[in-house]
Amino acid sequence: MIATLDQIKKIRKQLNLTQHQFANKVGVSQSLIAKIESERIDPSYSKAKKILDAIEHLGKEEHGKASDIMTKILITIKPKETIKSAFEKMKKADISQLPVLENNKSIGLVSENTILEALLNKQGTTVEDIMEDAPPIISKNTSLDAVSGLLRFSPLVLVSKEGEIKGIITKSDLLTKAFS
Repeated sequence: MIATLDQIKKIRKQLNLTQHQFANKVGVSQSLIAKIESERIDPSYSKAKKILDAIEHLGKEEHGKASDIMTKILITIKPKETIKSAFEKMKKADISQLPVLENNKSIGLVSENTILEALLNKQGTTVEDIMEDAPPIISKNTSLDAVSGLLRFSPLVLVSKEGEIKGIITKSDLLTKAFS
């Protein structure tokens, strides 16, 4: 986002910030922001650069990162568990997919669709018989823009910290963030 000084008010409002909040984040006085927005002052080059650089940073910050929206309570299943057990876990937790973990390592994914296909085609009895490929694993610092891109191709992403699965993000989590 390349901003100009005459766009400050519009950008500040898009960020849902008051003049005072915006000034604090940028590191200038609220009165300076008010004067710039009302076009009563032309700030010095250094002040203008400071404000525009801060706007660029705030725009990136606004989107957030994976740890901001991840669900920390993981409901998972082991590969040797039954398909019925997977369905019961999903029903109880009101979710539609489960990561398949073995020794805290993601090895697959089972979903309502996978279970339904297995039942219709009379395939398998355990989760490992029907599981899909493992979902992507990302860092907790991954941008929400990147998460959004991954969720176009996968029903969920797992979030890890130092090689250990710490959370999960689904399309529903991303939509909840978008509408909150």
